Amino acid sequence: MKKLCIFCGSASGNTVAYRELARAVGVLLAKNNIGLVYGGATIGVMGAVADAVLENGGVVIGVIPKTLVDYEIAHKGLTELHIVEDMHQRKKLMYESSDAFLSLPGGMGTLDEMFEILTWSQLKLHSKPCFIYNFQGFYDSLLAFLNHANAEGFIKGEHLSLLKEVKDEESLVSVIHTL
Repeated sequence: MKKLCIFCGSASGNTVAYRELARAVGVLLAKNNIGLVYGGATIGVMGAVADAVLENGGVVIGVIPKTLVDYEIAHKGLTELHIVEDMHQRKKLMYESSDAFLSLPGGMGTLDEMFEILTWSQLKLHSKPCFIYNFQGFYDSLLAFLNHANAEGFIKGEHLSLLKEVKDEESLVSVIHTL
């Protein structure tokens, strides 16, 4: 079974659309027999994607640091739940357990996880594909910044292309079928 690591918010955002997106992604993973690797929480976008995978018969592997077990409310109903010492171990185990990475809407933690994996790719520590779901333009400003940093000579074009944009469910289906 192929496994997709999803980085996303432990918050739900200001509209129900983000949770609906997460649920749609979770259903898509389960229906295509793609396992989910994620941050292990029951709350926010993270909880919504995990619940949707589980409700549709899919496999979910959660990885959560001890310090976040209570704060993010560790999901007890997962296929596997790994409680690790810290965020570094979390990211390492999520990386080792996954075939590809997808970032859904989220905040600083989502960006931290996504950029660390992208940096590892830039350094040629792995060649696993990395995607960003630009749902309703959520990541427009970030993508514009990355293009600006490229234009200013701080990000090489070859490294800019390590992060592939997904704009809609149809694009995501194509990604799923390449795993």
